Amino acid sequence: MSRITRRAAIAGLLALAAGACGERPPPTNRLVIATGGKGGVYYALGHALATIIRRNWGIEVDVRQTGASIENLHLIGEGTADLAFATVDAVALALFGQSPFPARQPVNSLALLYDEYLHAVTLADDDVFTMGDLAGKPVSIGANQSGTELVSLRLLKAAGVKASEIHHLGVAESVAALREGDIRAFFFVGGLPTPAIADLARDLPIRLLPLDAYVAKLQRDHSGVYVRRTIPATAYGMPSDIPTLGVHTLLVTGARMPDEVAYQIARLLFASRDELAAAHSEARHLNQRVAIFTDPAQLHPGAIRYYQEVKQGVAG
Repeated sequence: MSRITRRAAIAGLLALAAGACGERPPPTNRLVIATGGKGGVYYALGHALATIIRRNWGIEVDVRQTGASIENLHLIGEGTADLAFATVDAVALALFGQSPFPARQPVNSLALLYDEYLHAVTLADDDVFTMGDLAGKPVSIGANQSGTELVSLRLLKAAGVKASEIHHLGVAESVAALREGDIRAFFFVGGLPTPAIADLARDLPIRLLPLDAYVAKLQRDHSGVYVRRTIPATAYGMPSDIPTLGVHTLLVTGARMPDEVAYQIARLLFASRDELAAAHSEARHLNQRVAIFTDPAQLHPGAIRYYQEVKQGVAG
C-alpha cells in the first residue's frame, strides 16, 4: 500500500472517529485480513469482521485464506496484511526473531480473542487410542506455516513419536484425507467447535486423543505459552471430556499501523461482538478486561487508548 493511498484510508477512518453514528467515510482504500484455511475459526471470524468493516466504514476489505498463524505473522511483518489471527506461541517466535522468522517482526496486538484447543483426531473404529499408537502411521500436522504445524511438531517430539508419513494439510483437507484413509489421524489447533471437525463428527464417529500427559513438558520447554484445557464432550458429541492443551489466540497488527486506525478497529471489534458470535461462537469470549493480556506481544498504542477509555467508562 503506498503512502498516499494509506493516508487516504486513514483519513476515512479519522472521519469515523468524529462519531460512529454519523456519515460513513467514503471508500478510500482497503484493509487486508489474514485468516486461515476453510473449515477453521479464523476463516469464519475473518470473513465476519470484513463484512462488519465494509458495512460500517465503506472501504474494501480483502480476506486472505492462508496457512494460518506463521504465514499470517510473515504477512504482518512484511506489511502486506493489516490484521491477522495468530496463536501466541507463533507470536513469540515472531517477536524474538526465532525460526522460521529471519528477524524480529514488528508485531503489536489489538486483543486476546479466545483460547484454541489442540485436537488430535482419528476415527472411532480405528485402533488409535493414544499418541503412542500413532508411531509408524501417516498423520497430518496442519498446513504449512500454521500454528497447528508448530505445536504438532513440538507435541510429536515431546511424545517421542515418529509417524511413517507427515502430511501438511489444512483442517478441511485433513478431514478429507482421514475419510479416504490416506492418514490415520490429524492435528488441528482451533476454537470450539471447529466447523470442519464438527461436520466430520456428524457424519462419522470420531475419537479425540487425550494429550494431558504432555502439557507440563511443553510448558517447560516453551516458556509457558501452553495451558491445560479440556474439550467438553458436547463440542463434538463425544462420550466424555478430553484433556488437551490450549493456546491463546490474538488479533495482531503491524507496529506501523497508525494509532487512530488501531483504536477504531479495537472499538469496532467489541461493538460487533454479537454479530461476530453469530459467525462463530468463540467470539462470545471477547472480553475487554481479558483482552489486554497479550504477553509477550505489546498492545498497540491505539488499542491501549481504547481500553483506557473502557476503564474510564467513556468508550463508545
